[in-house]
Amino acid sequence: MLDRSLSEALPRPALIRADAAPAGWAVSSGLVGYPEAERAMEARADAIAQGEAGELVWLIEHPPLYTAGVSARPADLLDPQRFPVFRSGRGGQFTYHGPGQRVAYVMLDLTARGRDVRAFVQALQAWIIGALARLGVKGEVREGRVGVWVGGAGGREDKVAAIGVKLRRWVSFHGVSLNVDPDLGHFDGIVPCGVTAHGVTSLAALGAAASMPEADAALEDAFVEVFGPVAEAPPPL
Repeated sequence: MLDRSLSEALPRPALIRADAAPAGWAVSSGLVGYPEAERAMEARADAIAQGEAGELVWLIEHPPLYTAGVSARPADLLDPQRFPVFRSGRGGQFTYHGPGQRVAYVMLDLTARGRDVRAFVQALQAWIIGALARLGVKGEVREGRVGVWVGGAGGREDKVAAIGVKLRRWVSFHGVSLNVDPDLGHFDGIVPCGVTAHGVTSLAALGAAASMPEADAALEDAFVEVFGPVAEAPPPL
């Protein structure tokens, strides 16, 4: 259920285009392979940079796999035989993708949105926090830790959403991943994002019984608030 009262109480930065042009909003059904998705995402980002395509937010699910960002440490891959491992040009370290996790690849033209990398990352965090609020979950950020976190009993903190992006010619790609109801045991094969002192959680584990369509609706609603309007678009694959 959407908790708009909690959402509306949260201050958020906005990164809305001056021309108010909508970003495309595409949702793929089924599981999309990582190499194919990465190729499609990079091609779309290049087309945006060349003025040949509009911005796009692409929501997908991957089959179980690990990705290694540019800062990944080999020792953080604890079980390299468990799932396929893909090297990625995004920022960050190791992360898991799989069924039950909503991955949102965000291809935005930051030239039209202020060319402020810090503001962009803050806006991504605000987007996820706003979506979580609509689902009745209080998300927070922590200094020195990337992603969105939730607090628990005894001072425990768990990551519910990861952020890993890359910019090329001021166009973003890669993006965010929100744990809706994945198998959290699959994170055991890595040190998620290089953080050992805290854990990983999901909406389901937190008792927020949101379906994937409900999570998508919250993400779309919160995106509009932070980044501006969207328009339905076909997936790039």
